[in-house]
Amino acid sequence: MVNVVENERPVLSAIYARTSSPNQRSNYSIEEQVNQCWNYCSKRSWIVNYVFIDECESGSTIERPKFQLMIESAKARRFKVITFWKLDRFCRSLADLVNIERTLRQWGVELCSVTEFVDTTTAIGRFNYRNLASAGELEREIIGERARLGMYGLAREHRWPNPHPPLGYEKDKNGRLAINEKEAKLVRRVFKMYLSEMCMPQVAFKLNTEGIKTKRGREWNGRAVRDVLTNRIYIGEYAVAGVKQEIDEYRIVPTSVFKKANGIMHRYKTSKTKRPSMPEERRAAQIETVHSEYLNFLKELDCKSLL
Repeated sequence: MVNVVENERPVLSAIYARTSSPNQRSNYSIEEQVNQCWNYCSKRSWIVNYVFIDECESGSTIERPKFQLMIESAKARRFKVITFWKLDRFCRSLADLVNIERTLRQWGVELCSVTEFVDTTTAIGRFNYRNLASAGELEREIIGERARLGMYGLAREHRWPNPHPPLGYEKDKNGRLAINEKEAKLVRRVFKMYLSEMCMPQVAFKLNTEGIKTKRGREWNGRAVRDVLTNRIYIGEYAVAGVKQEIDEYRIVPTSVFKKANGIMHRYKTSKTKRPSMPEERRAAQIETVHSEYLNFLKELDCKSLL
């Protein structure tokens, strides 16, 4: 409990709430976190003047949009207390917690957890605060170790550890990769097109022109083409969660083709060759896209008189 000195001026409090993943929204509902914090502030006769919410943001880092905005507001002394439902919703890194608490104290801003005894105004309170922070960091590290161990176990059995296998593969009933021949043909075509065009955005442009989508059903871009060209699973090299093995039945393209494509990809780093200019057909398509987007923008603003 925060030991705020009561005086004639009301105590202003900010509320902070966070979820770390879409699956956590129900377990640690943002609405419930805010409601509990708000009720707590009301019982203390504190006035809530800010509510900061980060959804689907990890607590292992403080580089969260609304968290950083909250810190800036604290520096401007716009409130006296930051109230949160539980310490691990605020931050999980022990080093960050200690540093943030020290910085906030310099600005005259205190911390309050609704469900834990957190009092940063006394030496004993700060000691308890750091103990809770240590426990939170330990829990995060244990969860991480268990996850890595589980992925390593799956990888040793050649089972793909996530729901989305690479383009060219599907998961069989045992969770192992199996070549999807229709997608494998597309993989081989991407390599063939790149060896001809020697330009990843140009390959993406041609695939999009033909209406061909990525595995996730999206349009191609240079990064998506690069992901295909650099994925060594296509030459049978299985490297997942620390497990590295040669599995020939996973091979989709010859090693010589893979090496040639990657050699072309790095040609500008190893020589003084200048990058070619953008093909006219792609340039025209980009201009048309920008023009179309501009017209739509004007229509949305109801600026028909400008068209």
